[in-house]
Amino acid sequence: MGLKLCSPVIIGSSGLTNSIENIIEFEKRGAGAIVLKSLFEEQIKYEISNTASYQSSSNYYPEAHDYIANYSHNHRVGEYLTLIRNAKQAVKIPVIASINCITADEWTSFARKIEEAGADALELNIFVMPSDPNMGAEQNEKIYFSILDEVNKQVKIPVSLKISYYFSGLAKTALKLSWAGAKGIVLFNRFFSPDINIETMKVVATNVFSTPDEIATSLRWVAMLSDRLYCDIAASTGVHDSTGLIKQLLAGAKAVQIASTLYKNGFNRIDEMNAGLRTWMEKHGYKNTEEFIGLMSFRKAENPAAYERVQFMKHFAGIE
Repeated sequence: MGLKLCSPVIIGSSGLTNSIENIIEFEKRGAGAIVLKSLFEEQIKYEISNTASYQSSSNYYPEAHDYIANYSHNHRVGEYLTLIRNAKQAVKIPVIASINCITADEWTSFARKIEEAGADALELNIFVMPSDPNMGAEQNEKIYFSILDEVNKQVKIPVSLKISYYFSGLAKTALKLSWAGAKGIVLFNRFFSPDINIETMKVVATNVFSTPDEIATSLRWVAMLSDRLYCDIAASTGVHDSTGLIKQLLAGAKAVQIASTLYKNGFNRIDEMNAGLRTWMEKHGYKNTEEFIGLMSFRKAENPAAYERVQFMKHFAGIE
């Protein structure tokens, strides 16, 4: 996105990036950039309307309203701008603001305040689950373009989109988003994973943290899209160590975002990932990441069809 990174390891948006102390530590450990803990669109709307009765877009995200109404009492939007300013004063690496959003409403004007606070870039984490039977694919996809367009009207800093794979035509949509002004696309965000407690009869969270096994989905799509988009790609979900980092770079990602591995393994995982990357580069004779980023992308891989192959049983039938 035009940002200069000392490492391709970016600390993804999470509760860990809501602390200046942690942000300073991440820089010391060798992180290339920080994505601040996300601000919810509903928080901004609540602040604008100054009322807990704001019900806009409840069809998309109804469970967020009560939480946001209470959360905003103690975490005002102004504090987020202060976090940006303090982070910029505390570290030299890029500080990327983050907003969870689902509409292109009047909240988009707040993006200008984020830029004025000093953020180097803005990540829009767009959560649109295509679960409404009354909305077609085109309607759902239009939301992404509307949000991107409205935010880009407000700011000059680069804007990236963190999206899911819930698209009827993911490749085409991603390509169009890169045409429409996205400077980066992050593949992929993770939705809340529901489970049912059969004793309490309540819906509960499960699989809060990602696992290394989850890298397969993003790896496939990074490889298939990295040669085709007119913007950079960052890989997210399932990157837990230097091996995952190297795989995503080979597939064509310019950077990776990590969070779950820090919760599971501690902040020293950043040092380990950078060290593992350097060791691998030295072993293979690479002086910088640009020399090998994308070498295993769809267009450059020896067997590109492997990325598109979806018939799992072929493997067990011995069909190459």
